[in-house]
Amino acid sequence: KRFREPKHERRPWKIWFLDTSKQAIGMLFIHFANVYLSDLTEEDPCSLYLINFLLDATLGMLLIYVGIRAVSSIVEWQQWDSLRFGEYG
Repeated sequence: KRFREPKHERRPWKIWFLDTSKQAIGMLFIHFANVYLSDLTEEDPCSLYLINFLLDATLGMLLIYVGIRAVSSIVEWQQWDSLRFGEYG
């Protein structure tokens, strides 16, 4: 994905790695939660994975959106320039 970004807009390797590692950690967490839940119940692991994915893609994204908006408002109100989202310096 990094090589599909325009050369003048490419993120440095460190920032790219940190951005993509967040996604990998989230996927691993969902996978292990699914394995753990399927051991606790006699449900089909695939259906539990689908439920986990749908909850993450809907409620999880809504919570993240609300959280980012709240933190961004506080950062702007307090004028903490070093904590602005997307500003890597």
